[in-house]
Amino acid sequence: MGYYDEHYPPNPHRKRKKKNWLVPLLLGIIIGVLLVSVALPALVDSGILSEDQSNQQANEDTGNNTNGPTQSVNVDVSTQITDIVDQVTPAVVGVINIQRQNDFWQQEGNNNQAGEGSGVIYKQEDGIAYVVTNHHVVEGADTIEVVLYDETHIEAELVGSDLFSDLAVLRMDSEHVDQVMELGSSGNVKVGEPAIAIGNPLGLMFSSSVTQGVISGTERTIPQDFNQDGRADWQAEVIQTDAAINPGNSGGALINISGQLIGINSMKINETAVEGLGFAIPIDSAMPIIEELESTGEVTRPYLGVEIYSLEEVPQSEWSNTLQLPNDIEGGVYVWSVEPLSPADQAGLQRLDVITELDGKQVMNMIDLRKILYQEKEVGDEVSVVYYREGERHETTIKLGTQE
Repeated sequence: MGYYDEHYPPNPHRKRKKKNWLVPLLLGIIIGVLLVSVALPALVDSGILSEDQSNQQANEDTGNNTNGPTQSVNVDVSTQITDIVDQVTPAVVGVINIQRQNDFWQQEGNNNQAGEGSGVIYKQEDGIAYVVTNHHVVEGADTIEVVLYDETHIEAELVGSDLFSDLAVLRMDSEHVDQVMELGSSGNVKVGEPAIAIGNPLGLMFSSSVTQGVISGTERTIPQDFNQDGRADWQAEVIQTDAAINPGNSGGALINISGQLIGINSMKINETAVEGLGFAIPIDSAMPIIEELESTGEVTRPYLGVEIYSLEEVPQSEWSNTLQLPNDIEGGVYVWSVEPLSPADQAGLQRLDVITELDGKQVMNMIDLRKILYQEKEVGDEVSVVYYREGERHETTIKLGTQE
């Protein structure tokens, strides 16, 4: 049966036992203090108990109740990131573009600093160090200076430069070079993994600056307008990161958490409404170009010998009136001029022909055509071309050449 009292009134003559609780409480406190001050340190010194366990036990013995075990946290400033930055920073350099400007009145020239950027030492052999930077950093330079992390200035020679990839290779005496950047792979980078950008934002005043972020996107395409006419001439495939990349960072290193080079910082969207968008040339696509520049001084790409423009630049009324295109044509490139004796001339292409396909792949604009030629073809390859002339569809084959 359960306990119950059936509502009987309490017995006024029943005496309650008085509990003497004060003495045990005091005794427990004394024992706890002795354990904390004497016993626990002895156990820690002997290795029987760890420091974290000691702290936890001390809290329990002294009645310091928390919502879980309290652990001692030791903060080590020398983290993996700081160790990696210390290791790779000497391989990131400043690049100064010096151009000679003539004084009309004094009939003499003065050397002026036209711009600053960054570069990465990626190779060292036979007393020569090689630096990769951006094409736009060294464009138009009469003299190029490389500034090492210890502020040593070394004059460098431009080996080769390429507009479309925005890459350039320099070489210099390696006497003062202490570090070469280890190459990684951009093919296996994942969105969300850490990324570190090293360079010289806003010039050498902030040399060897480090910003940290994550990989925001891979295989992004960014339109590039080389001649500033408002029309995209090329689409660069880049890695997107939220690590801050500012003017002067161009040509610097984007590295992974292992300190390996995964990209060459190249550009930034400079709009006040856009923040946290930085871009780098993937190292996997950059290295073949770097090696070609190093060995030959230039990048040789297949050549048609035509001046072309995207059909989208022509008013829609001219598609039928001037070019006489069928209604089902949605895009292409039109030929404005053909160089004499060029591959296109030998294949019979003429002014105002409209190219719509290369090797069975649709060509909607000038970028489509260049991507097929530059990324899929080599000099000497044959490519089938579908084009329209005065409303009629034609097909021809062009043997790709090289521009002299």
